[in-house]
Amino acid sequence: MVHTFKSTLIRPPPLPTLLLVAMGIVMCVSVTAPLRGFRGCAVREFTFVAQKPGCKGLRITTEACWGRCHTWERPILEAPFIHRHHRVCTYSHMRIMSARLPGCLPDVSPLYHYPAALQCHCSGCSTLDTECETF
Repeated sequence: MVHTFKSTLIRPPPLPTLLLVAMGIVMCVSVTAPLRGFRGCAVREFTFVAQKPGCKGLRITTEACWGRCHTWERPILEAPFIHRHHRVCTYSHMRIMSARLPGCLPDVSPLYHYPAALQCHCSGCSTLDTECETF
């Protein structure tokens, strides 16, 4: 039994396509590199899906706090055996915004309230306006 194989010549993509791909990579790196090295706390655009029971979700773009704050832990000999200093990037000034969620049941208010950051700073975490992890 003889097997025959058909060879196919694979041509490289045209030069304009390669240039577009290369430019896209450079743009992605140039946008993410400053953010990766950024230290501090700043206002940044943020998109999320607003949801509540009895309504459909709505995609919202707002301003939120984003960044890294100086944090440290040091072991100590007495209970609780650790001294912690945890700060989070959170709101120093904000305004409360409202949106109308679509498709709400008749007995559910379509209003959804959320914070929009005007100014941010590093501070202790407050559950009044921030989702805090266990510190």
